[in-house]
Amino acid sequence: MRYHPLPKEMFVNNRFKFSQLLPEGSVALFVANSKMPRNGDQYFAFRQQSDFFYLTGIEQEEAVLMVFPHSPDPLLKEVLFIQAWSASKAIWEGHVLTTDEAKSISGIGQVLTHAQFEASLRDAMSHARQVFIHTYEYPKFFPAVESPQLLFARKIRAEFPGHDYRRSAPLLEQLRMVKSADEIGLLREACHVTGQGFEKVMQLTRPGMYEFELEAALTQLFTLNRCNGHGYAPIIASGANSCVLHYSTNEDVLPDDGLLLLDFGAEYANYSADLSRTIPVSGSFTGRQRQCYDAVLRVFRQAIKLYVPGTTIAAINEAVWKMMEKEMIGLGLFSEEDVRKQAPDQPVFKKYLMHGVAHHLGLDVHDVGSKYSPLAPGMVLTCEPGLYIKEENIGIRIENDILITDNGPVDLMAHIPVEAGEIEALMKSYKTLR
Repeated sequence: MRYHPLPKEMFVNNRFKFSQLLPEGSVALFVANSKMPRNGDQYFAFRQQSDFFYLTGIEQEEAVLMVFPHSPDPLLKEVLFIQAWSASKAIWEGHVLTTDEAKSISGIGQVLTHAQFEASLRDAMSHARQVFIHTYEYPKFFPAVESPQLLFARKIRAEFPGHDYRRSAPLLEQLRMVKSADEIGLLREACHVTGQGFEKVMQLTRPGMYEFELEAALTQLFTLNRCNGHGYAPIIASGANSCVLHYSTNEDVLPDDGLLLLDFGAEYANYSADLSRTIPVSGSFTGRQRQCYDAVLRVFRQAIKLYVPGTTIAAINEAVWKMMEKEMIGLGLFSEEDVRKQAPDQPVFKKYLMHGVAHHLGLDVHDVGSKYSPLAPGMVLTCEPGLYIKEENIGIRIENDILITDNGPVDLMAHIPVEAGEIEALMKSYKTLR
C-alpha cells in the first residue's frame, strides 16, 4: 500500500450504511477482482473492484464478502473470506494478507479462508429469504470477457436456484454518490497532488518535446507522492490532438504555436481526481487562442455556481450548453439565425462541444450516479466545459472538481491556476529559470 493506511472505521461505517438498506432476511455477497492476464504468465497491475474496496478496504484478489445483518448466527453477520496464507506464494509473489491483517484493515471480526466459504454460504442461504448479488459487468467493448463478479453471481444462482435474487448496485450507487468526510479528505489529497502535476507540466512544456515526456513526469510525481498512479489514461494532447476528446496515445511532438490540452488526475487510495487545463506550448496564447480560452473560462466560472443541492447533472448540462452556444456565436462559429434554423435533434453547438460537462467523481473517475439524480451535500462532481474547433486546431477544456454543500459549491481545485494571464506568467517564469 503506497498511501498511508486508511482508518478501518471508514469501511465499518460503509458496511453499516449498506446493511441499513438491506430488507430483513437478506444476505449480500460480493467478490473481489481477479488478476487480469496480460501475456504469457504476466498480469496487469491489480486494482480492486471499487464496490468491494468501498466495503472492505481489502486490496487482495479473489476475496469474498458476506453481509447478513439479520443472521440468527452472530458469526455470519459479516464474514470476509481470503486466500489461505501460502509460503510458496509469498516467496514468488510477495506478502499475502493474514486473517489478523485483514481484520485490522476492514474492521471485520470474522475473517476466514476460502476453504470455509462453502459451508458458511450454505448456512447463510438456509436462513436467507433474499440474496443481493454483485453483478458488475465490463463495458460493452469487452464482449468476450466476463467479470469475476458476473461469474460468481452465475455460480451462486446455479447452486441455489430457489432464492429471490436482487442487484446490490442500486444500493451501493445510493451510498457511493454521497462522500463521507474521510472520502472527501482522500479526494482533496488526490486534487492536491494533481495540482502539483499541473505545475510540473507548466515547468517542463516547451516546443519540440514529446507528449509522452510530460506523461512520464506526471507518473513519477504521482508515484513519489504515494499515489496509485493515474486515475485514468492521461490525455496529453497537443495541436490537432487537442480536438480528440479521448486522445491518449501521447506520442506526438509539441508544436511551437499550438495548444496543449491536458486531462489527468492522480489516484490516491483508489480515489481519483480529474483535472483539465489548456496551455500554450510556446508560453503565450495567440490572439485567437486567448479569445477562445477566455470564452470557455467565462462559462466555467458561471457553471460552478450551478452546483447546488436539488439540481441535476442533466439540468447543468442544458444550462452550460446554452452558455457555450452564446459564446460560440460571439466567436463567429455560427449565427443566431443558424440556431433558429437548427433541427431540434441536431443543435449546431454540438459541432464544437460534443460532451456533457459534469459527472460524479470518487472511487471511479466516472463514478456511479445518474445524471437525473438530485445533487445533495457530500457529492463531488466535475465541471468541464470545452470548445473544439477542428478547423483551427483549437481544443480547449477547463475542468475542476466541485464538492456540493448546503452553503454553496466548494471548488477542490481552486488553488490550481486557471486564468490565462496567470498561466502565461508562470510559464514565462519557469522558462527563465530553465
